Amino acid sequence: MKKILILYVLLSFLNVHAQDIVRDKDSIVFVSDTVPYRFTYKQLIIPGALVTYGATGLATDWVKKVNRNLRTRVKADIDHQVTIDDFTRFAPAVSVYALNALGIKGKNNFRDRTVILATSALFVTVTVSGLKNIAKVQRPDGTTHDSFPSGHTTIAFAGAEFLWQEYKEVSVGYGIAGYAVATGTGVFRLYNDRHWLTDVAAGAGIGILSTKAAYWLNPYIKRKLFGTKETKIGFMAAPFYNGRQSGCTIIMQL
Repeated sequence: MKKILILYVLLSFLNVHAQDIVRDKDSIVFVSDTVPYRFTYKQLIIPGALVTYGATGLATDWVKKVNRNLRTRVKADIDHQVTIDDFTRFAPAVSVYALNALGIKGKNNFRDRTVILATSALFVTVTVSGLKNIAKVQRPDGTTHDSFPSGHTTIAFAGAEFLWQEYKEVSVGYGIAGYAVATGTGVFRLYNDRHWLTDVAAGAGIGILSTKAAYWLNPYIKRKLFGTKETKIGFMAAPFYNGRQSGCTIIMQL
């Protein structure tokens, strides 16, 4: 009886509310009014590796040699340059709105996904512009000193991650197609002699990270811009004992 009374006192005062950020061992959950966005550290592995490899091209001789060798091989097969990459860089992001227009609904409504895309675009613009001004890497064709990182590739992969996040619950095929187009954009930047391999790799990583960051921050941004109410989950447990029977009443308010 004494143990039950102690349990009752403890649980009667238990009132748990979900906060904007909930942490556990392997992940952080950013809670919005509609969809929780789970950040796991494993999500940083691929884009982080791409950015790291791209950055090594700034100072590592053997990576620079790989860049030059690849450029020599690609240039030998170039008959003429193409401009398709000027359009394919936008294709994954535009596809999100096209699919919604066709009635295939994604994760977020028009307002929310537009805020996410705008946030990602801001991250892309600031990061790419800043790195180009700092690194001052000469382009393979020798025209300018703003090769690192590839802006076209960054935009394309930011859009591919956007498409993936919006439609991975509908069909992974949409996300795969988006990443295929983004990869093609990077390949065309190499083919057109406008970027080194490390420029493209870094751009891909930055693009992915920019969109992931936009999703992670979206609940906070929405609340600041639109006054979105916080999601709260109320929980209370009250054990009972009537002399012969014992149990526990649980009340949850969503």
